Amino acid sequence: MTERDEFGAFLVGFVVGGLTGAVVALLFAPQSGEETRALIKDKSIELRDKAQVSAEEAYARAEELATDARHRAEELSKEARTRATELANEVRERGKGAVDAVRKPKKGDGDVTAA
Repeated sequence: MTERDEFGAFLVGFVVGGLTGAVVALLFAPQSGEETRALIKDKSIELRDKAQVSAEEAYARAEELATDARHRAEELSKEARTRATELANEVRERGKGAVDAVRKPKKGDGDVTAA
């Protein structure tokens, strides 16, 4: 499993466990129905607020990771362009050397003309 999958499983287990514990506590609490409903309402508002904060934090983290990935991709692209230019120049120089070697008469061949 990846770290993200493990964190997601942990988060789901944490939320489900928290909700289960809250329900059990409410069912066995020695309170009237009205008090229990008020408590459920308060806890649900609290849980909603916590979920919203968690979602905002996750969104901010995702944006940060996306920005980092974008910067890294730009760096790799720049490196690849630089390396491609270097290779092209190297091939061009080798090609010039090969052409010059073919055009240059060999020592001792003299100047031979076609008859």
